[in-house]
Amino acid sequence: MKSLLFLVLISICWAEHTGNYTLEHDRIIHIQENGPRLLVEAEQTKVFSHRGGNITLPCKFYRDHTSAGSGTHKIRVKWTKLTSDYLKEVDVFVAMGLHQKSYGNYQGRVFLKKGSENDASLVITDITLEDYGRYKCEVIEGLEDDIAVVSLDLQGVVFPYFPRLGRYNLNFHEAQQACLDQDSVIASFDQLYEAWRSGLDWCNAGWLNDGSVQYPITKPREPCGGKNTVPGVRNYGFWDKDKSRYDVFCFTSNFNGRFYYLIHPTKLTYDEAVQACLKDGSQIAKVGQIFAAWKLLGYDRCDAGWLADGSVRYPISRPRRRCSPDEAAVRFVGFPDKKHKLYGVYCFRVYN
Repeated sequence: MKSLLFLVLISICWAEHTGNYTLEHDRIIHIQENGPRLLVEAEQTKVFSHRGGNITLPCKFYRDHTSAGSGTHKIRVKWTKLTSDYLKEVDVFVAMGLHQKSYGNYQGRVFLKKGSENDASLVITDITLEDYGRYKCEVIEGLEDDIAVVSLDLQGVVFPYFPRLGRYNLNFHEAQQACLDQDSVIASFDQLYEAWRSGLDWCNAGWLNDGSVQYPITKPREPCGGKNTVPGVRNYGFWDKDKSRYDVFCFTSNFNGRFYYLIHPTKLTYDEAVQACLKDGSQIAKVGQIFAAWKLLGYDRCDAGWLADGSVRYPISRPRRRCSPDEAAVRFVGFPDKKHKLYGVYCFRVYN
């Protein structure tokens, strides 16, 4: 007890007499007697790719080899994908020694890079739209473990979508399926935010993948939150995924194929358009494909054409009179009568 009191008095005296005194060369010495013996780090917190590409998610681990018992346990590496609700994780890949396992849609597409003995980086091949998101690299050795988080971002385009039924007709689950049907996935807030920064302005609220309902405004006006409001992404909050109905914002990326306007001697009904693409060795194109061709390839065509969902659109990359005089955009004609209205058609042929 006397020894303890003596140490306390010394500490108090030192604090009173040192003030702002610093050690020579301003050195700060940290002593961690029982600190962590395993450290996991990612050289980059975000990596970029596109659909169909290959990417490496960086992750390395460092061990304190001077610690007692160091190296007596096998290293276990586990990769998971974090979901938008932050409560669930999707298993991606696990490795311990020679034992390795990949899960779900990642099977056959993921493996460890193993650039060095402390490299836990994950290689993902043939990237899909669903691969977008945040990944957690966890390294475990005995009772020690640490994590690093890496985001995989995709080059692509966000587009608003509603079906033939009209605006505000999709619950959350129907919105997800609507995007899938158009060769896309439901967009994240980050993707919508980047699209807004790039100029996307849309006055109808749509679902995002976290279950929220939002819409981007670059030109404030009365019907869209008020003329005197600031530009931004308007947030309606979270709504009932089964009962609430809105539009949806979809995201798509590069495709492995050819998007084109079919040169045909006559205009076509919808059914004739479908058959014309099939006869040409293709399929009628989807809405996601016309947006990807327009945004990522600069596709430009001033001819309205049928798409798979029964809508008629045309992509303009070079604004001009009679096509799209004010802006580059995918112009929307509507959902015409499939049996009686006549238009051209956009087709899509997959590359083998």
